[in-house]
Amino acid sequence: MSSSSNDNLKAIGQTVVGQLLTADFAGVRSRFDSQMESLSEDKLKESWEKIVIEAGSLMQILPSKFTEKDHHRIIVIKCQFQRFNVDVQIVFNEKEQISGLFFIPVNMPYHTPEYVDKSLFHELDVTVGEGKWALPGTLTLPEGSGPFPCVILVHGSGPNDMDETIGPNKPFRDLAWGLASQGVAVLRYDKRTFKYAKEFTAQDIDEITVKEEVIDDAQEAVRLMHNIKSIDPKNIFVMGHSLGATVMPRIAIDQDLSGAVMMAGITRSLEETILDQLTYLYNLTGSITEEQKQELETLKVNVVKLKDPELVDTMSRQDMPLGIPMVYWKDLHDNNPVDIVKDLKIPLLILQGERDYQVLAAVDFEGWKKALDKNTNASFKVFPKLNHLFIKGEGKSTPQEYAVEGHVHKDVIDTLVKWIFENIR
Repeated sequence: MSSSSNDNLKAIGQTVVGQLLTADFAGVRSRFDSQMESLSEDKLKESWEKIVIEAGSLMQILPSKFTEKDHHRIIVIKCQFQRFNVDVQIVFNEKEQISGLFFIPVNMPYHTPEYVDKSLFHELDVTVGEGKWALPGTLTLPEGSGPFPCVILVHGSGPNDMDETIGPNKPFRDLAWGLASQGVAVLRYDKRTFKYAKEFTAQDIDEITVKEEVIDDAQEAVRLMHNIKSIDPKNIFVMGHSLGATVMPRIAIDQDLSGAVMMAGITRSLEETILDQLTYLYNLTGSITEEQKQELETLKVNVVKLKDPELVDTMSRQDMPLGIPMVYWKDLHDNNPVDIVKDLKIPLLILQGERDYQVLAAVDFEGWKKALDKNTNASFKVFPKLNHLFIKGEGKSTPQEYAVEGHVHKDVIDTLVKWIFENIR
């Protein structure tokens, strides 16, 4: 088989993956040979969506690989998603038609960070909440009789599992095991939009706000920890990352807590943050396409509209950044966490990675400092070489960096442990 023919199959394979990712299932099916015609468009859609719902957000597509087996020509394209990789395996016949199509999940191994000592803790399965939205959780408990101070972890945006898995990285597992190795119990749980992704109806999606997505379940987790015998009810802390940090003031208000931690929370509006992130990403290569320019201009217009209460009611979810429903935007606008945080009397710890391009040290972290400049209960720390996941790196941070295995830095673990034990009651 000539190299040009192999290259052509690789190009077709890349096109097929692009069609899958854009839900062009009819386009994929048009490449099927007679053996594949029994796979309907609906069945193809169902098979693909079942995989990607569980896998999470796409991070990157790696170059395709060509192999031959039993006279079949096979292209394998590895797609790196948030929680695990998926190998798209495409089998071609001699006419370059698709005679086989397989989606193969590839579990990514987790390597325990050096600061973890697994002999010093054990884990229990728990359930956060009850009824329709009950969530599976894991309570990591130090060895010993207790009762122990406890930290509850609250996820960032998107449908996250309890480890907040992204590529080979599991920052919430790092935090849980790292803290438990030093005597602090940790609760983590699957996010509602992860556990019940398949059960969400169109109406659920249109009506969800950050209260249902994040806050309600975090407060259920607080109530649960107050009723676990091995947990010291006087020393329960809540720690949010990204979106979880942004809405932490709303989670903590009127709760019986010893303190709250905000790791990389924004003080800008969400729409401004999305615009800034896309602008950064589109300019990483030093050049920007006309299509990207147009997308940014459209986004800028919608960002302005979102600030006008009269215009907000005229806009559809499809007009909004990331397709987020209008009630979600209104909920965020009506409950400014920067205003709410000033009323919290409990100890607060605000942490930030300086290399974070999603949440900015010079803007968001400084925004928290400004909001809390008169509050003696707040502590702040920036980690110079850490990214949004609080993993160490060099140079400009990129989404591809999240596909490289790393761990929450030990300095973060040590900072948290020191602060927690300084603030136990």
